[in-house]
Amino acid sequence: MKTEMKKILTLALLLIGGIAVHAQDIQIHYDFGRNMYPNDEAGRQKVTVTLEQFKADRLGSWFYFCDLDLSSKFFKGAYAEISREFNLGKDSPFAAHLEYDGGLNLGGSFQHAALLGAAWNGHNADFTTTYSVQLMYKHYFHSYVGTRSYASVQLTGVWSMMFCNKALTFSGFIDFWRGEKANHNGQLVILAEPQLWYNFNTLPRMHGINLSIGTEWEISNNFVYNQNPNSSTTFFVNPTLALKWSF
Repeated sequence: MKTEMKKILTLALLLIGGIAVHAQDIQIHYDFGRNMYPNDEAGRQKVTVTLEQFKADRLGSWFYFCDLDLSSKFFKGAYAEISREFNLGKDSPFAAHLEYDGGLNLGGSFQHAALLGAAWNGHNADFTTTYSVQLMYKHYFHSYVGTRSYASVQLTGVWSMMFCNKALTFSGFIDFWRGEKANHNGQLVILAEPQLWYNFNTLPRMHGINLSIGTEWEISNNFVYNQNPNSSTTFFVNPTLALKWSF
């Protein structure tokens, strides 16, 4: 799992040009993947805690998130992404995007990568709907035995929609990028994480209580490592039940 929102909050940097904006939340996800695929994902984490933060300034914005994967017995790993965007003009929907991805797990580490490209962002009149398309050069680094440094490209789509008087939020992202198999042959990797949240602070007696309950569905192909040597499955759908507190 990367994160439930990934780069969603980075949309605001272009939509609110020059105004300082700060947002932070923490989420806890109970993952049902190992229950759905007991053989293929026997070692998948049961719980993921996500911390993310966004801050806009007059030049653009910073955004990062960190996923902490937990099992019933121990800490399994951590994955993080940090990005910086620079506005390309005061009223322009375009931004330059720089990013670094990586982390550690019990086996050693995730393969680290750096990305550089452009983002095109937009929104409706009241900002209840936002969207972004990002096209980036992606470079993987030699991170551990069996990996090598190689060039790639990534296309990312991001969206967020609020409806039912802002009681519900439908958000998520989808990534397409060129990955490599163990034999270094190329493959298309697809990862999408749509989410649906119910926001309790929209209830009359719960104003200021920024708690949300929802679900995330990690939908992927060629992304999840299949732990079953007798299975060739590459497509997985891993749902979660989640809580989020926004600061």
